[in-house]
Amino acid sequence: MKQIVVISGKGGTGKTVVSGSFTVLAKNKIMVDCDVDAADLHLLLHPKIKERHEFISGQTAVIDKKLCKKCGKCVSVCRFGAIKDDFTIEHFSCEGCALCSYICPHGAIRMEENLAGEWFISDTRYGPFVHAKLGIAEENSGKLVAKIRQIAKEEAQKQGLDYVIIDGPPGIGCPVIASLSGVDCALIVTEPTLSGLHDAERVMEVARHFHIPVKLVVNKYDLNPVMTEKIEAFCRDRDVSVIGKIAFDKTVVEALVEGKTIVEYAACPAADEMKNIWEGLR
Repeated sequence: MKQIVVISGKGGTGKTVVSGSFTVLAKNKIMVDCDVDAADLHLLLHPKIKERHEFISGQTAVIDKKLCKKCGKCVSVCRFGAIKDDFTIEHFSCEGCALCSYICPHGAIRMEENLAGEWFISDTRYGPFVHAKLGIAEENSGKLVAKIRQIAKEEAQKQGLDYVIIDGPPGIGCPVIASLSGVDCALIVTEPTLSGLHDAERVMEVARHFHIPVKLVVNKYDLNPVMTEKIEAFCRDRDVSVIGKIAFDKTVVEALVEGKTIVEYAACPAADEMKNIWEGLR
């Protein structure tokens, strides 16, 4: 079983367009959307949910009004302004540090487990799909990513699947690190801009720190051929293979509007290049 993650140093480079195409081209696989803060692979796969599970992470303070004497000690120690004038807790402000529960002389504050989101196992027209939704303003997205990756790996082993295709989050933060951990290859999708090169370099360094093999694809390369050449030279200097260059193609936009991957939508240059990229990666 091989695990392949598609990542990008910044948002909007076309990462999900590429990983969505892989869901069509790869045989005997399971898909995972690890961009739990802003998941969108489901918009192309239209999953039918089989299992729904709660994601519990962290704690939030709760004040028992029957025990509370309104002494104000909790208000004085809360650094986050989470305790309001009516001695209720503002959920989005509470950091779960539990100091107020220790300081309350009347035992009126307790810590409760926090429902931070949900994760799902679904069926799609191209195979099983594990995905998740992090709650608004919730933390620990890296922990949720690690959870769904583990579930996907277990499902792949149980069903004897050959590939785990991971649509990773953008950036270089905790969710990206959780997406990269233990994979066989990281495919970076970038665009021919200075910021695209800079952010690709950052995520490349993160992958190499964890000894993950890296390959790169330039999306919409023909919009700035000079910058594309600079990216290719940068990759040559670091012994990173550029395994694909996708030309700007309006058909991609049309496919996305229809909620389909470019490979299944129409025969076009972008679809042909996606097939070449997959073959080169495989």
